Amino acid sequence: VQLQASGGGLVQAGGSLRLSCAASGRTSRRYSMKWFRQAPGKERVFVAAISWSGYSTNYADSVKGRFTISRDNAKNTVYLEMNSLKPEDTAVYYCALDREGSIYSGGYDYWGQGTQVTVSS
Repeated sequence: VQLQASGGGLVQAGGSLRLSCAASGRTSRRYSMKWFRQAPGKERVFVAAISWSGYSTNYADSVKGRFTISRDNAKNTVYLEMNSLKPEDTAVYYCALDREGSIYSGGYDYWGQGTQVTVSS
């Protein structure tokens, strides 16, 4: 399984970005998708997750109300809509696939390359 993330960039505080992550290869039937981020000098942390159906989602407290995760199973793609961005959102964002379908664990089976998001003040 390969995961290809895209959509990062430089944006001013208060702005928006939409990240995408396309999965290819032999995925399981009911996998969940997750986004993590890693700021310079800090550990990688969970951002958001979405179930296979798309009906269940989970967010880190720091992004609730500002970020929205969604998916299009026909395209094997997950999205992260990021609004009201803050300088502290600056990080490399990674998408991950969990074959067990959990949205509440930090586990994953496959990891994509990151995409840089930089929010200027």
